[in-house]
Amino acid sequence: MAGSKEIRVKIKSVQNTRKITKAMEMVAASKMRKAQERMRATRPYGEKIRQVTAHLANAHPEYQHSYLVHRESVKSVGFILVTSDKGLCGGLNTNVLRQLTHAMSQWDKQGVKVELVTIGNKGLGFIQRMGGKIIAQVTQLGDTPHLEKLIGPVKVMLDRYANGDIDAVFIAYNRFVNTMKQEPTIEPLLPLAKGQLEEHEKQKTNNAWDYIYEPDPKAVIDELMVRYVEALVYQAVTENIASEQSARMVAMKAASDNAGNVIGELQLIYNKSRQAAITKELSEIVGGAAAV
Repeated sequence: MAGSKEIRVKIKSVQNTRKITKAMEMVAASKMRKAQERMRATRPYGEKIRQVTAHLANAHPEYQHSYLVHRESVKSVGFILVTSDKGLCGGLNTNVLRQLTHAMSQWDKQGVKVELVTIGNKGLGFIQRMGGKIIAQVTQLGDTPHLEKLIGPVKVMLDRYANGDIDAVFIAYNRFVNTMKQEPTIEPLLPLAKGQLEEHEKQKTNNAWDYIYEPDPKAVIDELMVRYVEALVYQAVTENIASEQSARMVAMKAASDNAGNVIGELQLIYNKSRQAAITKELSEIVGGAAAV
């Protein structure tokens, strides 16, 4: 059995660790609320831009944007991978990376090339270690992501799709469900599913949409499609950040609880050790007195 001094040192060390995890839990809880508010604030913009895009696309059925055209043969696909920059958030990144690895292996079996854009340091490091082809990356977005930092890497993928180098684009991220649940998700991004844009048309009544275009309908639709895709990517990033802070808060709470249990066990061992030492000293004193 370890000596009393060693046990006291272990107890002090675990207590210091619990202070750190408790502080990180409180910080993550504060950031989680702000991340959830930011996530919900982006939804009205994404909803409105989808509605306007649907109206414009249906108003000019003779013009089919390249983002809406499904290609018959798929020779190359692209993935936009969204992960966190920091760890200590449980299995959040591991779950989405596991799904991505499975999807990449399925495409590889079909002889389809895979290219990636990574958002977040954890995903970048993982793809580099496994030898994946990264065409663009961005890290250190912070707790408040800005669209300006995302536009560059996303545009690289969009340009390759528009040029025909990539036939389909998917986005992998953690979808925020609630504080205790985050779902790793891989969704098709390009070509855009018609159901996404036609959803609002089904809800439309007899209202007639008549737009005045400047400079022309084609230019407006082209620009709006790009903004719509960027809004989808930004929404995925905000969802992933909210998931990250929630997962970190839960992980740090579990760590604090486990540290408390370890402290209790060590305290019990320390008390037994101390009691054994006292009993031994008393026995020696009684034995010595009896000998005299």
